[in-house]
Amino acid sequence: MGTQESNEETSGAGRRALLGAAVLGAGGAVLGMAGTARADGARHGGGGFKSLPKPTIIGHRGASGYRPEHTFGSYQLALDLGADIVEAGDLVPTKDGHLVCRHEPEIGGTTDVADHPEFADRKTTKLLDGVSTTGWFTEDFTLAELKTLRAVERIPANRPHNTLYNGRWEIPTFDEVLRWQDEQTRKRGKQVWIYPELKHPTYFRKQGLPLEERVARLLRTYRKDRRSSPVILQSFEPTSIQRLHKIVDNPLVVLLSSAGSRPWDFVETGDPRTVADLVKPAGLREIASYAQGIGPTLDLVVPRDAQGRLTTPTTLVADAHRVGLVLHPYTMRNENPFLPADFRKGTDADAYGDVFGAYKAYFATGIDGVFTDQPDTGLLAREDFKG
Repeated sequence: MGTQESNEETSGAGRRALLGAAVLGAGGAVLGMAGTARADGARHGGGGFKSLPKPTIIGHRGASGYRPEHTFGSYQLALDLGADIVEAGDLVPTKDGHLVCRHEPEIGGTTDVADHPEFADRKTTKLLDGVSTTGWFTEDFTLAELKTLRAVERIPANRPHNTLYNGRWEIPTFDEVLRWQDEQTRKRGKQVWIYPELKHPTYFRKQGLPLEERVARLLRTYRKDRRSSPVILQSFEPTSIQRLHKIVDNPLVVLLSSAGSRPWDFVETGDPRTVADLVKPAGLREIASYAQGIGPTLDLVVPRDAQGRLTTPTTLVADAHRVGLVLHPYTMRNENPFLPADFRKGTDADAYGDVFGAYKAYFATGIDGVFTDQPDTGLLAREDFKG
């Protein structure tokens, strides 16, 4: 899930200890990646994504509330905690064309690259989707170079406990994720689902590093490019999803940011529409012609007022369902800064709030699932809701 997230990146000054369940099993050993087995279950997603439990609990970048995001430690823990799907992969390319899993191509905040003097001269400033961004970028490194780095916690002010695991895991490749998915499916006797996102596809296509074809090639290699395959693909750029629609049969989801924003591919092509246009019935009908779902920010489902409190739900859920789209909004987090104001508790800005109350409010709208940094909390909330 991307830079477009609203009400998500607020920093603070510490937080309470982890939920007891969350400290169980770290998936501590990085998977040995020599094997290339392709379990039948991994090739065929059973009844498809609509057969998943509802509301579907999606581990956002793994179990990123408890481990540094987009690491095998985070992905493994999401499975251990019971997530229905793991968002294994915000996909960005390397200089030599490999796909790796990072929240953004700029990796200064998610790896220890700044501690590597041999890469000091790689620090630069680029225009990333119209925003001047300074740091180190995956497209300036070979895969071998990136593999010398280690992941660190992205928001340590909110999650100081996660810094315990800084330096433990390397950056995964998408190829490794697909093999890990097969291995975990075999070990658990249950189909493991993943939900990768293509990051900044227009930006990378202009650099000669198109993402869609690379993703499709790997999915075909592992025979996971079918409608029933346990891999859901997502992007904030509708034209990227349209491109994928032509080359793979996987379930596809268009991510939607704040109402007034414009997808970057629309900016580049001069399409004047905003997200507010895409969530109207006509916009949803168009999306339904090439995708199976949408991933809206939670504020598009239930807006917040000027004080940050929830207001009346919009008609988005009903409108999307009317044209056959599923809704997987983002992102539920336990910490106060990320919750609606009416569900925050106490004066500590980084304490856990009444996240169960927030889940109940969102589940009541009829959403089909939700991305969450703490999958165990989401599963308990689902149990409460379904009674």
